[in-house]
Amino acid sequence: MRPKMLCGKNIVVHLILWDGREYLLVYVKRIIAILLLVAAMEGRGNADPLVIDPFYTFNQSPLVQIYGLPSAESATVQPIGKALTLLSLDVANSSSDWETAQEKLILDGESERMTLALRYGVARGVELGVDVPVVAYSGGIFDGFIEEWHRFFGLPQGNRIDTKEDRLLFEYDKNGQERLRMDNSTVRLGDVRVSGGWQLYHDGAANPNALALRASLKLPTGSSSRLTGSGSTDLALWLSGSSDHALSWGHATVFGAVGGMAMTDGEVLKGQRENLVGFGSLGAGWSPMEKFALKVEFSSHTPFYKESDMKPLTSPALVLLFGGTYAFSPVTALDIALAEDLNVDASPDVALHLGLSHRF
Repeated sequence: MRPKMLCGKNIVVHLILWDGREYLLVYVKRIIAILLLVAAMEGRGNADPLVIDPFYTFNQSPLVQIYGLPSAESATVQPIGKALTLLSLDVANSSSDWETAQEKLILDGESERMTLALRYGVARGVELGVDVPVVAYSGGIFDGFIEEWHRFFGLPQGNRIDTKEDRLLFEYDKNGQERLRMDNSTVRLGDVRVSGGWQLYHDGAANPNALALRASLKLPTGSSSRLTGSGSTDLALWLSGSSDHALSWGHATVFGAVGGMAMTDGEVLKGQRENLVGFGSLGAGWSPMEKFALKVEFSSHTPFYKESDMKPLTSPALVLLFGGTYAFSPVTALDIALAEDLNVDASPDVALHLGLSHRF
């Protein structure tokens, strides 16, 4: 039986909270316009080219971000004795309601994920890292902004108009049995990840070609009952590659990644979990000068769940990200990106990504 979709619209806002949600859309548009204006005014630069890397973000669905799904990351590992720090904030607002005769799925609420990541070059061509996330859930403050976003772009509102604002309820029922329910606000440590990177190839050119093998081990340090963790131990292994090319104005980089992840059973929706998941991404960026780059990226992964007619559980995700990088200095940069779900409801439908990185 084909499920009746009542609503399947999510949004990720990867942004420090702005005073006045009705002005958030205007604020984002102004930020993008300012970056483009700065880029146009600065013209060509003579400093080292800005490194163009994938966006450090992944599917922030409350039933996906609890696992060890990695971002693509750079195809170049950190040099020996050098480090990269990254501070990211993900705010995801969900309002989705699916129902069949046998199943019911409600994802309505806001999650906030702040991650502090560190990458360090421990030897020539070898990098180690750690990610420490803090995850919070609440009714949220962005419902009004999301309605305005959908109205501005002519997107369907689904059941947002009919649903009470600021509600927190994540619920899944199957065959009359409650399999998942979380309706209390919380702030807790998420699942910590440790990672490693090995430089397989780097030609050392001014416009380099590079390939790295990366691995990530997610540990069950979060709470599965509060959806700040999955209760599983996840091991991801992937290849990340890039190719940079000089242009008459600046330079351009093509980057991509492909890999897989194995997971133990965990505590969330036991018996319906996929223990193997594949993922990949492909993107490109153009930097007309040393301080600014435009980037576009496609990312995808196979489903994390099975034995369900609920599309948010059993459909592969396909996400388009587009945005840019602005370098405040040769070692400090800010990423801003918008994302759109190309396979509706398998991931947040609109996303805003913000990540601040520093190399030392």
